[in-house]
Amino acid sequence: LQTNIKLTVLIASLLSILVVAFILYRNNQQKQKANKVLEDTLADLKSTQAQLIQSEKMASLGELTAGIAHEIQNPLNFVNNFSEINQELIGELRSMQLNGSRNLEIEHTILSDIHDNEQKITYHGKRADQIVKGMLQHSRTSNGHKEATDINKLSDEYLRLAYHGLRAKDKLFNATINTNYDESIPSINIIPQDIGRVILNLVNNAFYAVNEKKKSPHPLKGSEGYEPTVTISTSFNKPPSGALGAISISISDNGNGIPAASLDKIFQPFFTTKPTGQGTGLGLSISYDIVTAHG
Repeated sequence: LQTNIKLTVLIASLLSILVVAFILYRNNQQKQKANKVLEDTLADLKSTQAQLIQSEKMASLGELTAGIAHEIQNPLNFVNNFSEINQELIGELRSMQLNGSRNLEIEHTILSDIHDNEQKITYHGKRADQIVKGMLQHSRTSNGHKEATDINKLSDEYLRLAYHGLRAKDKLFNATINTNYDESIPSINIIPQDIGRVILNLVNNAFYAVNEKKKSPHPLKGSEGYEPTVTISTSFNKPPSGALGAISISISDNGNGIPAASLDKIFQPFFTTKPTGQGTGLGLSISYDIVTAHG
């Protein structure tokens, strides 16, 4: 009887252990499945985030295209015009030589004009080259490499490109642009295409704000004769000897401003006050990350 009882207890214990082991195994399998689902979801979210950020970058590049086209057209026009003038001057020289009516003073003047025109062609050709390089630099993925940059020149470049880009989309848009650059700012080590995106996002928002106020069918009281104005300025807080200084880039506009209820949300990803299809809500979020990464 004792043997039977012991055997029964042993079998019952073994069965209990098997049941517990089965429950633990099943729970572990479910946990692994849940983890797999979470990992897949996280991977999908990261992929979607990367695609959205790339989409935002391409959207900003698209906004630049019209401005770049306008900017590059100016130096190309100069190159074409001076080239045509030089062809005419060279034609005059050849005509004088063929007719035997050479005049050294006139030839010297013509050659001097050709020389001056060639310098202008070189200058504007290099200007067009800089614009193209800037466009390529903006479109490529940042390699994280910092380089010495003139922040005033960078700010002015992106301000102008943003303005001409908006003008190309809306011929009726016009705005007064005020600039106040601190010439004492030294070259600073930044990732120019990243800081350029920050400036572009802020300037685009400023132009959007003044344009919306200008188009508003119900202008605010006191806004009669409203003149859209965007101001960009830089300043350098020169430090004591051996200490780090602070450089500020300030962009402001005289639009309707940001609603108080939105102030705490403006850096949140996907938050936007623009109508559907006019903003991804990622511009300021990416800008915040870039500035934070630069310290």
